[in-house]
Amino acid sequence: MSITILIAGAIAVLIVIVLLVPLFIKSNKVDLLPVTGEKPEYMRDMPPAETVATTLEDGEGITIYDFDQGEKLAAPFAEQIEDILRARLKADPILKKYEIDFGTSADHSLEIWVNGEKYMSVNELPDEGLKAAFRASVKKWDAG
Repeated sequence: MSITILIAGAIAVLIVIVLLVPLFIKSNKVDLLPVTGEKPEYMRDMPPAETVATTLEDGEGITIYDFDQGEKLAAPFAEQIEDILRARLKADPILKKYEIDFGTSADHSLEIWVNGEKYMSVNELPDEGLKAAFRASVKKWDAG
């Protein structure tokens, strides 16, 4: 009698597993795309060339922004602008002395770190050429 109960219980467990496995498999599939099947705008565009170059150089593949250990973290679009600005500074013999990092402050505003010094707006930056490079980087990012 106990063997019959064990066999019946095992069969019941197998039936439940067979019925639940497809349900679990289907529940793990998440479709974030709209019903139209089109990708949202943010997924259609490639990150800026400067971001692609830095992430490939770091061996990360293509990601939407570049983040390195020890770096402050800002919003993804700000990190992309940071990549554009860093490329500009690297190419400019006068401005390449500046090390740039963007971060997010406690009130969620942008912090601009220049050679370890924090600035809360572009107008506070220590060099007119650096301000111009920052503004040009924002324009380039905005133009796509």
